[in-house]
Amino acid sequence: MMSNFEKKFGKYAIQNLSMILIMCYGIGYILNWVYPALLSYFYLNPYEILFHGQIWRLVSWLLIPPSDFGFFTLLMLYFYYSLGTTLERTWGTYRYNVYIFSGMLFTILGAFLLFGYTVLVGGADGIALWSIYGDSYMLAPRFSTYYVNMSIFLAFAATYPNMQVMLFFMIPIRIKILGIIYGALLVYQFFMGSTADKFVIAASLMNFIVFFITGRGKVHMTPRQVKRRQKFKREVKKSTKDTRHKCAICGRTEETNPELQFRFCSKCNGNYEYCEEHIFTHTHVQGHSQQED
Repeated sequence: MMSNFEKKFGKYAIQNLSMILIMCYGIGYILNWVYPALLSYFYLNPYEILFHGQIWRLVSWLLIPPSDFGFFTLLMLYFYYSLGTTLERTWGTYRYNVYIFSGMLFTILGAFLLFGYTVLVGGADGIALWSIYGDSYMLAPRFSTYYVNMSIFLAFAATYPNMQVMLFFMIPIRIKILGIIYGALLVYQFFMGSTADKFVIAASLMNFIVFFITGRGKVHMTPRQVKRRQKFKREVKKSTKDTRHKCAICGRTEETNPELQFRFCSKCNGNYEYCEEHIFTHTHVQGHSQQED
């Protein structure tokens, strides 16, 4: 089913999507410097979308940077850019697009589900959690690209579990260890956190859960393995193609070796065809007896 979608929509996949996300953060940092109050109009807020028609919030929340700007922010952005581009090369542009955009869609869905839950349970008090309280919102800022970035990290750890990274630039550690530690931390935050925490974590990481379940062991392929697998599929498809001529000795055909000529042997018992290299050197087939040419 996914391959059918890829055939139909793969041409629309966005290349170098990680760089586009970094550029969105850059715009967010600039806006935060120039006019910080403007970012409040970018949060993913179902209340403002449904009651005030601010539908741009369905997209503008991607401009909210994951943290305050600083030196370590640059390092983290470069780190996530490297992880994302590596995953794109390994999975292919289409699958990486599906992974990132599904994470965004799940985040949007989670925000609306939390809004519905707070309104159902709290009524007017629930709506107040999404409307302006003082100078800012209470729940809307909880939904950001932070956990989407974390899902990239988890996917990379699942794809390259044995790759080593330098923790604090000094300690070599396998990335799967960091993935396990972070996964355990998320589980702890999910069960010990508030109801809002549960919605935020579950929604933002649902794309990784779907990816992990549907991967079926295919997530550990390296770029070289992916290339080799694609080459093998092409060769199998080529070898199973109907051919008019095939050498009974070496198996070459006019498809695999169009420069060769093929001839039937009149001395063989049956329709045995050979390439020009074996037509005079093969052993004749004569029932159960054989006779050298």
